[in-house]
Amino acid sequence: MASAHCHGAAAAVDVPPRAAKVVLVGNPNVGKSAIFHALTGVYVEVSNYPGTTVDIASGRMGDVGIFDTPGVYGVSAFNEEERVAREMILQADTIVNVVDAAHLDRDLFLTLQIIDMGFPVVVALNLMDEARANGLEIDVERLSAELGVEVIPTIAVRGEGIAELKAAIGRARRGIPTPEVAARLPVDLPPADGVMWLEDDSATCERLGRPAPGLREEIYRARRRRADEIAERVIRESSSGASLSTRLGRLTLHPLGGLVLLAGFLLLMYQVLGVWVAQDVVGVTEEVWMGEYYVPWVTDLVGRWIFPESFLGQILIGEFGLLTMTVAYLLGLLLPMVVGFYLFLALAEDSGYLPRVAVLVDRLMTKVGLNGRAIIPTILGLGCVTMATVTTRLMGTERERTIATFLLSLAIPCSAQLGVITVMLAPLGPAYIATFIALLLLVYGVTGALLNRLLPGTSSDLMIDLPPLRLPRIKNVLQKTYLKSKSFLSEAWMFFAAGSLLISVMQQTGALDALARWFAPVTEGWLGLPRAAAQAFIMGFVRRDFGAAGLLDMGLNPHQALVAVITITLFTPCIASILIIFKERGKRQGAAMWVADVALAILLGGLLHRLLPW
Repeated sequence: MASAHCHGAAAAVDVPPRAAKVVLVGNPNVGKSAIFHALTGVYVEVSNYPGTTVDIASGRMGDVGIFDTPGVYGVSAFNEEERVAREMILQADTIVNVVDAAHLDRDLFLTLQIIDMGFPVVVALNLMDEARANGLEIDVERLSAELGVEVIPTIAVRGEGIAELKAAIGRARRGIPTPEVAARLPVDLPPADGVMWLEDDSATCERLGRPAPGLREEIYRARRRRADEIAERVIRESSSGASLSTRLGRLTLHPLGGLVLLAGFLLLMYQVLGVWVAQDVVGVTEEVWMGEYYVPWVTDLVGRWIFPESFLGQILIGEFGLLTMTVAYLLGLLLPMVVGFYLFLALAEDSGYLPRVAVLVDRLMTKVGLNGRAIIPTILGLGCVTMATVTTRLMGTERERTIATFLLSLAIPCSAQLGVITVMLAPLGPAYIATFIALLLLVYGVTGALLNRLLPGTSSDLMIDLPPLRLPRIKNVLQKTYLKSKSFLSEAWMFFAAGSLLISVMQQTGALDALARWFAPVTEGWLGLPRAAAQAFIMGFVRRDFGAAGLLDMGLNPHQALVAVITITLFTPCIASILIIFKERGKRQGAAMWVADVALAILLGGLLHRLLPW
């Protein structure tokens, strides 16, 4: 089984070039990835919020290639998701249109557009359980007759209807097109090109060398009218009324009730991660398992063969040893915090709560030049800034992607770094953690507001689906937590090892002391930190959390601890994040962000050092 990488690459299985292409198409958050997994056995991240899939995932069902596309509302391309989806749709031999039974009236527009384009189609009427929970009954046979294609009711996460869907794919047929579209299709063009041309699709008009006919609004209105008429004929509301989840979902969007629920969620997160995991769990894993058992054992074992004070001995089991500090910090300190954070993130995603937070904070996010959808990469950044940077593609404009990426690189600590910081600040009391959070929010807000004022353009409006609020599926939550934690370990150990090796070599050659002396006016004079803090900042270039871990044993007083964690948080993202930022934003913009991160971190850290005594 293949799986999606945490940094955003889609799952992929080799598909023979001549294999028939079956493409899964649907609105955001209708369960395409769950259908894909059920058809192919390939796992891609399944979440109860829009925007999980950004690239194409591929798998096989027998001799047939199955492709999962990003969620879109139409085939015309206006953003990155729609462009990726359209390119794959136009190559399809058969389309499985996944629709949300609880929002059938909305999803039918895309269904009719695909049918108008002349593709053989099977409709997977997914989330039937949620439609029933919302008091909706759907006449499946009537829907099939109206569309002219097979409609298969499914509940993908339970495997219901999947066998019937597999059988129906081989019987896929062309449906009944919208009359107003069929009457205007040019006879000299394939139906797909003809529909795109009628809808004034700029890329198609340019490729065909034909001017746009100016019929887009007319075509859209005709298709929307037909979708509404079909929905009215096949959907019947039962008398049971709105479910508890529906009423609770409305409460999460209430200006006051939503904020109370959000505060409760964040407080619970702090109690679990900041108190129980950071102090109790890490106290066992780092201090007992690693400090009392593993480190003495590996030091004694290696010391039998290699003199501990030798160059090689220091590399392996010294202060920054590959087999001592690297392993102890990675497994004893960071892993428990990372697992805990990804568990909370998976719960928020799978329950449908995360997009509701986006709606709740939309007005605030417009102050920093973004809209509420930016809360998704922001929260994902608390897990992994690299992954979050990729998801900034979900933002509507280049301006918003620039702002979101810079704020991620500057003011959002990843879960691994946050774990170290929590361990440092938690013993000092809630006031220090609250101050740390308040300062980061201040930097985030002021920087975003300045960028919003300086960069040309305006924020795009928030357009996001609100999935039903539901109890998280334990299997999905655990699987996602496991895969992301495993991905963290598989990537982080290389950077930790590289950082440990670099610092050990610099320590043994005297370069570390020389660099610390060179940076002394900054670390000691401006930031008020021990000279050795320069080592932590150097390690921060390798990984943020590795740099933060270097501050742990310096005996910092509370004042210094707060200055240190603020500075190293703002200082620079890890190498992996920097590379992705360069890839997503280009070399010039990426370099500017990197330099700005370092300069702002040192400037603001020094100002904080001078303001704290007041």
